[in-house]
Amino acid sequence: MLEATKKLTTNDYVELNFRVPAQQADKAKKVLVSLGAEDLKDSVPWEEVYPDFNPGVALRGARKREGLTQKDLADRISIKQAHISQMENGRRPIGKEMAKRLAKALNVDYRVFL
Repeated sequence: MLEATKKLTTNDYVELNFRVPAQQADKAKKVLVSLGAEDLKDSVPWEEVYPDFNPGVALRGARKREGLTQKDLADRISIKQAHISQMENGRRPIGKEMAKRLAKALNVDYRVFL
């Protein structure tokens, strides 16, 4: 993994909303940018970038990142391999308790599976 991708860029940021007179907008924007602000108008919502993302995709990605087969993961959390397959393919919902079990086994936050 590239070093740049490991650095979290949103740790110490907050989102602010201001109303300024139209004639002062460019000046205000320049001041904020000089302080390290980012213009979010040019950003793209994650839903547009990853339209196919869903809990099953997250599960498959986390499992593969850990180098586990469906059978390996199923054995770790004491369920059938078929259930892992069904969750990955969207045919079985991932409830909160199952998400927590999966998260613990895959070293991720359980909320990615909900």
